[in-house]
Amino acid sequence: MIKVAVASLGCSKNLTDTEHMLGIIKSGGFKIENDESKADVIIVNTCCFINDAKQESIDTILDLARLKEEGHCKRLIVTGCLAQRYRDEIIKEMPEVDSVVGLGHIEDILSVIKNEGKAVMCDDGYRHPASERIRITPPYTAYLKIADGCDNRCTYCVIPSVRGGFKSRPIEDLTDEAKRLAKSGVKELIIIAQDTTSYGIDLYGEARLVPLLKGLCEIPGIEWIRLHYCYPERITDELIDLISNEDKICNYLDIPVQHCNGEILRRMGRRGDRNTLEALISKIRAKIPGITIRTTLITGFPGETEEQSAEAEDFIRNMRFERLGVFAYSQEEGTPAAKMDGQISDEVKRKRLESLMLAQAEVTEQLSAEKIGKTIKVLTEGYDPIIKKHYGRSEGDSADIDGKVFFSADTRIAEGEFVLVKIDDAMDYDLFGRVE
Repeated sequence: MIKVAVASLGCSKNLTDTEHMLGIIKSGGFKIENDESKADVIIVNTCCFINDAKQESIDTILDLARLKEEGHCKRLIVTGCLAQRYRDEIIKEMPEVDSVVGLGHIEDILSVIKNEGKAVMCDDGYRHPASERIRITPPYTAYLKIADGCDNRCTYCVIPSVRGGFKSRPIEDLTDEAKRLAKSGVKELIIIAQDTTSYGIDLYGEARLVPLLKGLCEIPGIEWIRLHYCYPERITDELIDLISNEDKICNYLDIPVQHCNGEILRRMGRRGDRNTLEALISKIRAKIPGITIRTTLITGFPGETEEQSAEAEDFIRNMRFERLGVFAYSQEEGTPAAKMDGQISDEVKRKRLESLMLAQAEVTEQLSAEKIGKTIKVLTEGYDPIIKKHYGRSEGDSADIDGKVFFSADTRIAEGEFVLVKIDDAMDYDLFGRVE
């Protein structure tokens, strides 16, 4: 039996594509191999969102190509965003790669595995696979990708040119998939897309995120529904009220604002300014007490002045975001921002990033300290035998990107179980406590 290994890189949206590929591979009668050194065929599902992700994809391809040289691997296949965007360069510069498969051909992966020749399939944009997934997330947590592609056309972003325009999945398909996930033991759904708040506009002529969420909340077994990638200008009062009133929807919102200065936002191709952002965040916090807001900022965007960077730092300190990530602007070829005047040196970007993250570290320390003495609900993820504590995530911590809650208990708690933990200490992004 042919053994196939898949290396998955990049974001959670890419991970769901990997899970669909694994489902297709298994249905085709191939053995899924977790150890690449033992595989006959290796697939690398790549990312190319920013330069660092692109480099990681290239390095992974080259590392795994050595297995071919050593005679372990017979075929090396590259899929995903890098394959879609740089198919000609991969074929020309990486002779070790046997086939390049773009985003619209995930369901053709079986024929590519079987084909002994060189296949290149990157002729059109993303199509959501109809196949069942083999999940590689923990059994109690799953991502639900409700759409792919993007229509926002931010000037720094390659996603629309790689994944195409925004494409929503029908509500019926999503609720059916969520029901299957719940029956398999999933308790937490993490809702993802390039812009979840645009869900349904292309299919129904209007945003349908709220009706979708209401349907998901009716599914037995699902206890947490977590929202990612909500564009600030599309967060409606109806959505805020639903989060406030529906126990199953986590008091957690991922809102990528990218900057607060109006001029920089305009150059980024985004809307709003500091006043509109602060008004939105204040409204959300007033209507949903205790909500965790995660956001991201880009520093060093072309033309950003020292004053505008300082404004972003002041914005961080004033808004006291519970979770925040900062990225140095990446000059991506083919994007409007790459051609803008005022490109900023890597050294300046690094210094600005450090200043912003230092400001956030101070905010995080204060917010974490405020949780001491409180009791919070935690989804148990495992047990650390070295420190002899269980660990998990609170409602305010999403998978892979946020902190952990470490806790003691008189008995062993199973993975996927919810417990109430009283917090007695905090360190950086992590909390410590004991089961009540």
